[in-house]
Amino acid sequence: QVQVVESGGGLVQAGGSLRLSCVASGIIGRLNAMRWYRQAPGKQRDFVAVITSDGVTNYADSVKGRFTISRDNAKNTVFLQMNSLKPEATAVYYCNAAVTRWGQGQYDYWGQGTQVTVSS
Repeated sequence: QVQVVESGGGLVQAGGSLRLSCVASGIIGRLNAMRWYRQAPGKQRDFVAVITSDGVTNYADSVKGRFTISRDNAKNTVFLQMNSLKPEATAVYYCNAAVTRWGQGQYDYWGQGTQVTVSS
């Protein structure tokens, strides 16, 4: 049973920083890309950043230059370093793990989310 667990959310003032972590466990197969999404109250879930198993990254335009995604393949862990946070970054942040299950294809797994609140 694959589990995805996020941590590191909290309350921070505008201009501050937070570092989110996400661990994927129980994987029988290959862990591929890992992504961060966020969902503000009353809004759809939006893409934030992605990192492939080879370390290639991509970001939403709204976070480029301020957020950095990284991963530790040995620990099946992805991080999201968020700097210069703005109040509009307030949202629940979700981690997504793409897993190739041997002989069964690719599956996406989601965590329960971690709340990030940025005060003005």
